[in-house]
Amino acid sequence: MGAFHAYDIRGVYNKDFNKETVYKIGFFLPELLNSKKVLIGRDVRESSPEIKEYLIAGITDAGADVYDMGLSTTPMVYYATGKYGFTASVQITASHNPKEYNGLKVSRENALPVGFDNGLGLLKEWTETRETVKTEVKGKKFEINIKKEYIDFLLKYRKNLSNLNICVDVSNGMAALLIKDVLGKDSPELHYIFDELDGTFPNHEANPLVPENIIDLQREVKEKNCDVGVIFDGDGDRVMFVDENGRFISPDLMIALLGHYFLEERGEKGAVLQDIRSSKAIGEYLAPMGAQMHTWRVGRAFAAHKLREIDGVYGGELAGHYYFRDFFYSDSGIMACLIILGVISEFKNRGIKLSGIIAGIEKYKNSGEINFRIERKKEAMDLVRDYFLSKESATANYDFDGYRVEFPDWWFNIRPSNTEPYLRFIAEATSEELLSQKVLKVKELLESGGFFDK
Repeated sequence: MGAFHAYDIRGVYNKDFNKETVYKIGFFLPELLNSKKVLIGRDVRESSPEIKEYLIAGITDAGADVYDMGLSTTPMVYYATGKYGFTASVQITASHNPKEYNGLKVSRENALPVGFDNGLGLLKEWTETRETVKTEVKGKKFEINIKKEYIDFLLKYRKNLSNLNICVDVSNGMAALLIKDVLGKDSPELHYIFDELDGTFPNHEANPLVPENIIDLQREVKEKNCDVGVIFDGDGDRVMFVDENGRFISPDLMIALLGHYFLEERGEKGAVLQDIRSSKAIGEYLAPMGAQMHTWRVGRAFAAHKLREIDGVYGGELAGHYYFRDFFYSDSGIMACLIILGVISEFKNRGIKLSGIIAGIEKYKNSGEINFRIERKKEAMDLVRDYFLSKESATANYDFDGYRVEFPDWWFNIRPSNTEPYLRFIAEATSEELLSQKVLKVKELLESGGFFDK
């Protein structure tokens, strides 16, 4: 598949894709999305200016106009796409990947994502098989600046947080463009680390899901006696948290916490979306608030479409994406951060710390995602599913995005990676002992089936 993946175009620049690829992507994009104008933004990676140059050249040679936002978070591009009616937009970013990577996140009307199944696959085919014939009339380039407008939009979700002591790790990523304008400057109760834009990511990779990347935040939270620690990824569409003890909070649990704002405070009722890896505790916690839980496939390319389809209030993923009806059914790390901090502040006023909030949600023992390097993914998935279905009576059985099978006292999801030769397995149980038994059994099944590379 090269640089074309299920959710976006991404890889090592000048290895997996190059400026010629980018030019062709730009050239064929207006035709793919039937658009005469394309909105583009970029992150701070060192290769992003060159990629932007060739992307613009391709778009304008195809006769379409370019509206250039310059440096921007990915959610800024979503906002402008939805607000101003663009039918095609591109953010140049590789999100949380290492500095040598780059990529393109493509959206259509209403900021809906374009994935491999609904456009990127065809775009890949065109870049490999078709010639680029320039139009007689070249498109034009315009600059567009929505930073102040977007900040004003975000500030609608900012509450008085003066009772909180907060540490924010900006990961030298794109959230640095905005975060101090919405959260506030440095103060005795507000501490920033790695808050300069730097596309070489000198302090740690901008991937908060890797434990070593949150060590600095955990230390700062404990040293400064913070109530909460916040960390963003490279392009600002994801956010994650540690509690006052520096303990990392599984991002899916924040779907439950968000209910206090949307379902209780605002009184909205309706659908809430979670991905297929999410804890059962989320739905159980939100049920008394009137949530109708929906479970769907992993990834923005699927989640944003699904949330719009069901007209959901909001949704979230284990990877730290949070989607909002208020935000064109798209994800914004800073918007999620502001809402979640507001909820944490309200609980603190009642004498409840963040660890206490999470303790009220987190009822089960969870394995986290375990990766198995396996080539014969479908065969291995079937083996695991069929074994447990033959031994126990399932209470629920999902067969999209791999399999999720639920039993009275535990559940598992086993799914193929879209980009790597891995099977991803996650399980949750009512006790640590039961969880360990099930994880061990899965490893035994895969081992005895000869699935592991020798």
